[in-house]
Amino acid sequence: MNGKAAPRTAGEGLTRTRPRLDRGRGALGPALELVHTGRAPTRAVLTAELGVTRATAGAVAAELEALGLIRVDARPSAPAGAQGRPSHRLEVAEDGPVALAAQVHADGYRAALVGLGGRIVATAPGCETVDADPAKVLGSVVEAGAGLLRETGRHCVGAGLAVPSAVAEPEGTALNPLHLAWPAGAPVRQIFAERVRAAGITGPAFAANDVNLAALAEHRHGAGRGARDLLCVATGHRGVGGALVLDGRLHTGSSGLALEVGHLTVNPEGRPCHCGGRGCLDVEADPLAFLTAAGRGDPGPDVSLLQQADELIRGHYDDPAVRTATEALIDRLGLGLAGLVNILNPDRIVLGGLHRTLLGADPERLRAVVADRSLWGQSGGVPILACSLDHNSLVGAAELAWQPVLDDPSAALAAA
Repeated sequence: MNGKAAPRTAGEGLTRTRPRLDRGRGALGPALELVHTGRAPTRAVLTAELGVTRATAGAVAAELEALGLIRVDARPSAPAGAQGRPSHRLEVAEDGPVALAAQVHADGYRAALVGLGGRIVATAPGCETVDADPAKVLGSVVEAGAGLLRETGRHCVGAGLAVPSAVAEPEGTALNPLHLAWPAGAPVRQIFAERVRAAGITGPAFAANDVNLAALAEHRHGAGRGARDLLCVATGHRGVGGALVLDGRLHTGSSGLALEVGHLTVNPEGRPCHCGGRGCLDVEADPLAFLTAAGRGDPGPDVSLLQQADELIRGHYDDPAVRTATEALIDRLGLGLAGLVNILNPDRIVLGGLHRTLLGADPERLRAVVADRSLWGQSGGVPILACSLDHNSLVGAAELAWQPVLDDPSAALAAA
């Protein structure tokens, strides 16, 4: 022996690094979620967030890159004026896998492909009519998504569907698709999954309420990011929905039916509601209620209620009838929010659909109504923000399909 260490073979090199990767393998999912939600822009931040060594974080990042999920900047860099060692930047892979997202609402349906980071990669032209047969509608929207996959050649990890109805768990049935003319209790998850398989799309298929999914998307990628307990209230094209994210997870209740906030009474002498009550948010603070209050009435089945109401507030707020209707809806919405704040004590509220437009029209009035009804004055300071994602229900539908990958990247990609 000459005292020099024998050169390592390739196999020996892998043997030396493998224990490091094995120790960090359980961190693959948490690491991917940190990059996915923008909370780990660099390897240094990833190391700190995971509580592992720099070497383990590097091995985890390298494995996620090998799976085609993220990109690691080969040359570490630091912002101007920053101190300490520069760190490798981490980003989701722009050419990586996608999830098929589908949304059905009263005024049509749409399909899209959504990558990690909540980025919409491609969208199919939306359809503005919804058939009374859910199987026909879901078959059409899945075929539109399948066409996008063929055009882009992207690998699909699964599919998610957003519907304007409470979706019962574990059955996956739409209990109250009131504005779609679908039968109550339609097995939307089963139908959607069957159409996904028939189209040759790999990966699992999911379905959930559209506002729940909007809240999930906003919490991970939008105005709700960083909140611990996030309340989301939004108008769809018809009706009002709500959702709650607690400690990063959707709170859906024992059977998926939590946060049916549309049936809070805000005007006891108001309009009859589909639920059998009167003066619920669902019929007092949605686009149709606004158009009626503004003297515009129901524009008919071929016109988007949400679009017309939104354009009326944005373009004609000086019209006394429009201003009066806007203030009336703000007051009704504020009453509903105040009750929810007193019960749920969230640390942030985000508003979507027409409610986002109402907030923009007179934010101080809305905040004043909530503060005036606040218990002990402590809930009046809850931040009320507009949803920041234009297609948050679509992005949220994709989050359903991405979740198995976030839980176990290697296993989910092998199965898809």
